[in-house]
Amino acid sequence: MFFLPKQPWRLLLFTAVLVILPFIFTSKFQLSILLLVGINAIVCVGLNLLVGNTGQISLGHAAFFGIGAYASAILTGDYDWSAIAAASVGLVVSCTIAAAVGWPILRLKDNYLAMATLGVGLVIYLVLAHELAITGGPDGRAVKSVVMAGTRLRGEATWYWIIAGALVLSVWMAENLSSSPWGLALRAIHASEPASAAVGIDVHSLKVAVFVFSACLAAFAGSLYAHAYAFVTPELSGFMRSVELIVMIVIGGLGSVYGGVIGAAIVVILPQVLTVAKDFEQLVFGVMLISIAFVMRQGLLPTIAGVLGARR
Repeated sequence: MFFLPKQPWRLLLFTAVLVILPFIFTSKFQLSILLLVGINAIVCVGLNLLVGNTGQISLGHAAFFGIGAYASAILTGDYDWSAIAAASVGLVVSCTIAAAVGWPILRLKDNYLAMATLGVGLVIYLVLAHELAITGGPDGRAVKSVVMAGTRLRGEATWYWIIAGALVLSVWMAENLSSSPWGLALRAIHASEPASAAVGIDVHSLKVAVFVFSACLAAFAGSLYAHAYAFVTPELSGFMRSVELIVMIVIGGLGSVYGGVIGAAIVVILPQVLTVAKDFEQLVFGVMLISIAFVMRQGLLPTIAGVLGARR
């Protein structure tokens, strides 16, 4: 299943853009913003499979991001584990929690599902914020530098290439999954769960599987964030962080792999551009988001693709 997607030119073009970007934006601040875009995009790629393709809302997805970040921070700092081993534990813990809570709560629908995922996210946030001896509490904690083959990985340029490679891998997996029979089954579930079950699709198991997969990508991105920025706080797993992730995929385009990437770029970069507005920054940002929601209801990327297709 997991080879080149049906339209490999899109992945190749996307990779080429990522290769070119650090030669255009060369300052430390610009590279730092690109790192944040890449990390958020990895989360959005998985979350879009869950929300956009399968139609299952999650208002606590940032919790898995926080688990990955804190697993890397705690295990490398307190127990001197390698970064790869610590990240692997973060993935296992996130997958286990996602499977354990996903099996019962994904039987719920609509508002009840949203409330259940919100509850899971709040519980994990409270644990990270109040376990002072382990997590450092509300003030957060520093993260130990990564050393590989005797070389300390530091600097925005180094971490850019690591995160860019991880993003390409995430997009590649999501593209393959979307174009596979499983991807078709996920979209069928989104359209009608009873009809999907009637043709033999194991609806509940597939919903849990995509929930676990998206949680794994979130935890992976959290580990990358922890080492790239060398500091973590409980706010990384907070409710507003989960809402921000939802905003990213809605703006970019629900059900679009690259839409999640575009949405992450817009939400991260736009506030930096709007700093010239000073006191009106939040107002302008809100108005722009509302305008996009009204004018481009399918999201930015699907709307543009639709207009270009209509012209052809």
